[in-house]
Amino acid sequence: MALPVIAIIGRPNVGKSSLFNALAGAMISIVEPTAGVTRDRVSTFIGRDEKYFELIDTGGYGIVDSDQLSEHIEQQIWRAIESANLVLFLVDIRDGVVPLDQTIARLLRKNELDVIGVANKADTARLFPTAGEFSKLGFGEFLCISVKNNLNKAVLLDLIFEKIEHLESAKPPEPVMKIAIVGKRNAGKSTLVNAMVGSERVIVSETPGTTRDAVDVRFEKNDKTIIVIDTAGVRKKSKIADSIEFYSYVRVTQSVRRADVVLLLIDATLPVSQVDKKLARFIAEEYKSCIIVVNKWDLAKESATTGDYEEYLTKLLPGLKYTPIAFTTATRAKNVQSVLDLASDIFKQTITWIPTAKLNKVFEMIKGEHVSTAKRKSHWPKIYYATQIAVNPITILMFVNIPELFEENYMRFIKGRLQSMLPIGEVPIRLLARRHRERRTR
Repeated sequence: MALPVIAIIGRPNVGKSSLFNALAGAMISIVEPTAGVTRDRVSTFIGRDEKYFELIDTGGYGIVDSDQLSEHIEQQIWRAIESANLVLFLVDIRDGVVPLDQTIARLLRKNELDVIGVANKADTARLFPTAGEFSKLGFGEFLCISVKNNLNKAVLLDLIFEKIEHLESAKPPEPVMKIAIVGKRNAGKSTLVNAMVGSERVIVSETPGTTRDAVDVRFEKNDKTIIVIDTAGVRKKSKIADSIEFYSYVRVTQSVRRADVVLLLIDATLPVSQVDKKLARFIAEEYKSCIIVVNKWDLAKESATTGDYEEYLTKLLPGLKYTPIAFTTATRAKNVQSVLDLASDIFKQTITWIPTAKLNKVFEMIKGEHVSTAKRKSHWPKIYYATQIAVNPITILMFVNIPELFEENYMRFIKGRLQSMLPIGEVPIRLLARRHRERRTR
């Protein structure tokens, strides 16, 4: 069932992203004093009393973008307007009516949209009377709010739910899987997202740094809901130019943490960079299931083979050596659906529960294959039994004699054998050692 769609529309710097975050109750969109931070459509679901709607944050209408993306931003705004059942027309009460507000008002009237006028930055009561000026825009009385002071947020929510009361809605289906796409700038992340979804859902440009927010895009595949998260391109820490880039990187790390499967996008036309290695290490440290996606494979050197390139990646990204590698040309949607199918397979592995009896049979075989070189006070590391305690990531707890004897190399050996002997060969394993309390006889 389609949900009512509420779009926040307004000129740059009136507080659209701040209002979006306030209504959502979470920091989803990046908020910065700089005009034009939001470019793509960022959306979330809001519900109350079994009534739900989709809220969309948009870029500032009429922005003169520093990266010549104004036309792309306006296209995203148009798509939000076309899908909206209700528009929150946001203005700045301190500035009064400006020409760009009038332009937006004409646009909304032309499309015969249901509109709630909202006057933001009404931080003091003395500003309230000035909101009367906005009635000449043709949408009645504007509601005075202050996102900064949390003023009238509840009133606005009540008004929204009242406006959509006649529309059918139900709780949106929970996604079966969340996929985060990460990589350095211009690797083709947004192109890959659009190829997966089958529409121009996010802005694609050759301009580096086009994507700033982490954008959740929901779509259906085989009657199941999937969320793919488009993220900002990462570059070296020393080259992060401003707070916008810093917050973009923070969104990247958050996206990795909340994803079920991460697609690490590698640009086949360039050597593996320090940024690629940094992202690979972070993914491994977070124990996230991953697919290394080599994009722009059509532009790679003719002499390159997939086998050679896989060997090259294994050497440079050793922390992800168990990770499957896929080759795509996102601009042509080549092999993109296969990547989605592979992500589903990887996700099934990472939520696998291994029966304790089966797990301990495997551990008995592992103990017979290798003895750690670690020795301490005449003690050798000994595993009594093991049990799985979590999935995503698969977490296995070993009960042992002395945890300190289980040095990194031995733990790595055990993980490798578990991956090869169990149906979890392409996902990370979190292995824990806890001292076994032996019974004492009197």
